[in-house]
Amino acid sequence: MAYNVAVDVGGTFTDVIVFDEGAGELTEGKVLSTPDDPSVGVVTGVESVCGKLGISFGDLNLFFHGTTVVTNMILTNTGARVGLLTTRGHEQILHLARAWTPGPLYGWMALVKPDPPADPTDTVGISGRLDAKGNVVRELDEEEVRSAARRLVESGVESLAIGFLNSYVNPEHERRAREVVREAYPDLPVSISADIGQEYGEYERTLTTVVNTAARPRTTLYMRNFETSIKEREFAGSLSIVRSDGGAMSTEAVAERPIQIALSGPSGGVTGAAYLARTIGVPDVLTFDMGGTSTDVSLVLGGEVPVRRDIRLGYFGFKAPAVDVHSVGAGGGSVAFLSASGALQVGPASAGADPGPAAYGRGGEEPTVTDANVVLHRLPPGMKLGGTLGLDEEAARTAVGKIAGSLDLSVEAAAEAILDIVNENMYAALRVVSVERGHDPRRFGLVAFGGAGPMHGNALGRLVGSKLVVLPPKPGVMSAFGFLSSDIQNEFPETYLRIAENTPASDLKGRVEALVLSADGWLEGEGVDRDKREFDLYADCRYYLQNIQVPCRFELDELEGEDATCLRERFEEAHEQRYGFRLPDSQLEIATIRVIGRGTVRGVSLVEGGENGGPDAKEAPDRTERVYFGGEWLDTPVYSREKLRPGAEIAGPAIVVQDDTTSVIEPGYSGEVDRFGNILIEEA
Repeated sequence: MAYNVAVDVGGTFTDVIVFDEGAGELTEGKVLSTPDDPSVGVVTGVESVCGKLGISFGDLNLFFHGTTVVTNMILTNTGARVGLLTTRGHEQILHLARAWTPGPLYGWMALVKPDPPADPTDTVGISGRLDAKGNVVRELDEEEVRSAARRLVESGVESLAIGFLNSYVNPEHERRAREVVREAYPDLPVSISADIGQEYGEYERTLTTVVNTAARPRTTLYMRNFETSIKEREFAGSLSIVRSDGGAMSTEAVAERPIQIALSGPSGGVTGAAYLARTIGVPDVLTFDMGGTSTDVSLVLGGEVPVRRDIRLGYFGFKAPAVDVHSVGAGGGSVAFLSASGALQVGPASAGADPGPAAYGRGGEEPTVTDANVVLHRLPPGMKLGGTLGLDEEAARTAVGKIAGSLDLSVEAAAEAILDIVNENMYAALRVVSVERGHDPRRFGLVAFGGAGPMHGNALGRLVGSKLVVLPPKPGVMSAFGFLSSDIQNEFPETYLRIAENTPASDLKGRVEALVLSADGWLEGEGVDRDKREFDLYADCRYYLQNIQVPCRFELDELEGEDATCLRERFEEAHEQRYGFRLPDSQLEIATIRVIGRGTVRGVSLVEGGENGGPDAKEAPDRTERVYFGGEWLDTPVYSREKLRPGAEIAGPAIVVQDDTTSVIEPGYSGEVDRFGNILIEEA
């Protein structure tokens, strides 16, 4: 019998989920993360869940792992000391950067510009020059490369990045420079910008290469130690690391390009929600992932995971594909306070895990969203978070009472006001990924997950006018579930910069076919069987002399005829939807072409949850509690999620409890358990 496991390492908890292919069952677990050595928490968590099932590491087939190791290195600037070889005259490229400052207005006044990730003293200009078309203007000075590498290594540099001007067109000089360095220092990690991304944009390409290079030594060590630790426990299956764009890659590939797993955690939830949405026949959904500190939202269209081509972490922006997620500082631990004007605000400050909300009984005194839910009994009296942590209602009432006294409200009214405000904050985030991008949220479903998502999902669905709210069976470990549904994946881009009206379709087709061959070769190296390889083709298009690019998907057999204008209609349709206009007299420019090579892996499948009990099944509530809704206390049934069978109908108001989360169904709404165990909430 085969078992597949996925692990999501977060800042506080490590989530583990195991899928039993034979029984079609999911078993989850949570353990505290171990920041000093994340692999310890991973192994502990997997052993814990395996113990529940009576199996060992040797019984595991597929292992998917998402990690924040690279994210933390970038945010804390704790990667390796990296040297940079660049074109002579461009040594200050990382320091010049882009003219960008963070908001709000006048944010530049408080901005302390961080040091570049490669120190100027570790940056060396090398003679050699290519023009904009990739022609050699001046040959590479190999002796300068040798001398620079020797000086940098002797000064203590631990890895080396190479980024020359116009190398995205012709990587010849970068590849030769790498060979020269490796001849002298075969064990020194070396990255070249042409391998990280063959796209124009000298600053972004160089920055991405430097950050990737800085992360390589520690990432390689982590991957090696992690593989060793699980092999010592007799794991003999296939190990994959989850990428920022929702795909997966081998540990060897990650060691070469760690930048591609910088946002692996948030990608899992969106990937899992997209897979779930496709399975239940609701391919257009908004995803709502609410945790303790922040909420991540995204939009899934046609069942496809949305991917952007840049990442921003802290001050810096990088060129790497990632799931398009918008985050807001709103979560269960978000602190409520009164502004200088006396207005009630919630977040982005959070009580975190230590001391946490007042209701945790660990010394927290500030009122939080969790405390408000406890006061209103949305978290019912007597329940334990995660099955172990009891809640102190009196402490929660005392904390929320600070707000109530200042606003001359009852404790219950103040708690409801806190929830209303945090819900509005998250509603604004959902509008960013829907309304502001030309989509009507009323025609989308809403998939709510995360530790606090199902508690607020009904309210958010009501605010956006969503036609359906979906609460997955295991909402608290949705990211780990998404890892199980990931494909082996990589992206192969190339700058094109051609006018569609003047470009023969055969020329575009030939360039795309070359990228398909590169993607196919990579999948071969990842061990993907030929019949499981798929290729998605995209062209990033824009109006000529504009810089607003729109990705357009196409197929090879469409590239026929005298020119490449077959892309124009889908570009203009997408452009008009998002920006509200077309420019019919402007030519179309194809800026970048890209091929995404995917190897399909079946790590999980949604299985129907047994016999349909029907709406009259006896899913009686465990008890009835008084819960506060709309300014009054209402008698509200409390159900155990594990007892609800397919077909069960739950009239609101109702509370559904389970180990990893609590779900709220508001008055005027009803929930029905579908054949996969999801609770589908609609207006009654």
